[in-house]
Amino acid sequence: MRNPLQEQLLKAGLVNKNKVAQVVREQTKQRQGKAPVAPATEQVDAQRLQAERAERDRALAAERNAQARANEQRIQIHQIVESHKQKREGEIAYRFTDGDTIRSVLVNEALRAQLASGTLVVVRHDQGYELLPRAAADKVYARDAAMIVLDHGRSTAAGNDNDDEYYKQFQVPDDLIW
Repeated sequence: MRNPLQEQLLKAGLVNKNKVAQVVREQTKQRQGKAPVAPATEQVDAQRLQAERAERDRALAAERNAQARANEQRIQIHQIVESHKQKREGEIAYRFTDGDTIRSVLVNEALRAQLASGTLVVVRHDQGYELLPRAAADKVYARDAAMIVLDHGRSTAAGNDNDDEYYKQFQVPDDLIW
């Protein structure tokens, strides 16, 4: 059942028989074809729940991985400190600040000079503090910078530049005796 326009185009030779048949089939499909079926609400709910579950599982796995990495780093730091700590001996109290409190370790004159020059570093370890050489302290610093308590080798005084600039305006005489 072709319409008169299709018959006229076919007789004039502007279209071939196959093309007309294809157009007719498409038109009947459009008239009688089924509309896409909307997914059932149960399917939508199931897919949403599955997506939420997958997201929650990913978040839990990421958290477990982060905890495992933190534990691994803590163990590595403990091993580094245990294998590289310097033997503390002496009767000179070397004082330093840990947060808001002042702490001290007993050292001899050689260890004190090494601490002051930055070749030795004070590291928080278990309930106390240990002295580490610079190379081992750099390994600890790479894993957890908060474990380093005192390090004269790294410049931590970033605020001094502003103070120096301010105090340049006040001249101090050379012959001042305190």
